[in-house]
Order: sequence, then structure tokens, then C-alpha cells
Amino acid sequence: MLVSEIIQSSFPVLHYTNSVADAIELLQQNNTEHLAVVNNDHYEGLLSMDELLSAEDADNISMLTDKFIHISIADNQHFLSALKIITESGITALPVLSNNGEYLGIITEKILVQSLSSFLSADVPGGIFVLEMQKQKFSIGEISRLVETNDAFVTQINTYTEQLSGLLIVTFKINKTEISDILATLQRYDYTIRHYFGEEFYENGLKENFENLMAYLNV
Repeated sequence: MLVSEIIQSSFPVLHYTNSVADAIELLQQNNTEHLAVVNNDHYEGLLSMDELLSAEDADNISMLTDKFIHISIADNQHFLSALKIITESGITALPVLSNNGEYLGIITEKILVQSLSSFLSADVPGGIFVLEMQKQKFSIGEISRLVETNDAFVTQINTYTEQLSGLLIVTFKINKTEISDILATLQRYDYTIRHYFGEEFYENGLKENFENLMAYLNV
């Protein structure tokens, strides 16, 4: 998914002629902490609510050019690059420019979260399991094959390295909510399952409650 696919071109912008009071009101109306400043159709930078609130001596936006945040992203970048920039910079809106520097619109935190949800297929039903392993033991092909032997398939994979242990943590989402057979297969092949989310949780809960009841009755 490219940045160009999630641009909000109609999102309000600030102009040099805007008063500080009007700018504050515009940010409040759009529930954002940052807005792009555009002058003669040219992107000048981002201006934050904090800078506006502290601009006691400024009459309009043109007097705050030294407070602008000079940050943007090209429209042909992947949307995960936009997510990285927003996360690292702490801004709430990211201006989008064309290759020749033309201002095209903005990406807000809200639209990024929605895009990430779609990217991760969060709205698609399915089970989730998390494996931990040494990096050299990770084989997407083998794990996918084991999942497929149980009449299922992998719809999403995400990985990260745990800092303390150095282990590779791999999260799989599959197209089935009933995952007990898949977990059993993985365990037979010596995979360590850290977490799992699916109907197996419900079955495990019933089993545990039953065992506790039998233990109580045998007292």
C-alpha cells in the first residue's frame, strides 16, 4: 500500500495569512496537534498546537516560520515508511509531496491506524499463534507447510527479535479459528509456542475447569 493511496487531500491547511487564533480553532475543529502550512501552493512546514498556544506576540502564521517542523514524505513511498516517520517524530499528521515538491495532502494518525489494520487483515476472522525460536531455525516454508497439512493456510506473518533473549518472535495469523490441531502439529516438530488465540483457548479453559472439578470431587 503506497502513501498515494491513503492521502487525505481535503484535510485543512494553514496559510501565512491565518491569524494564530484562527489556526488554533482550525486544529481544534479537526482534532489534530499539527497542520501543514502552505504558502502560494508551496509546502512550508508543519505547525504544532503547542507553538500556536505559546505564540503570544504573533499576529499571524507568517510570524512563526522559525517554529515550522520541516518534515514530509513522498507519495510514492510505502505507507509503513509514513508510520515510521510519525512514530519517531511524534507528529500527528504527515504532509505528502509529489516528486517535484508539490503539496498533495496529509496523512493523519487515524488513517494510518486504519491502513495498518487493513494491511494486517485485522478484520478477517482467524486464529493467531506466536512462536519463539533461534533465528537460524526460522523457515517460513516449513511452518506454512505444517499449517497446510491441517487444511489451513497462513494469511499474515510478522517477526521481531526480542532484545533480552535474542530470540526471533514470529506471529502467524491463519484462516481458521480452531487451531488445536495446528498447535499439536507444531509441537510435534519441536516448535515452542509462546501464545495462541483461537478456539483452543476456550477448549483449554473447559479442560482446566473439568480437571479442577474432578480434583475437588476426589478430595
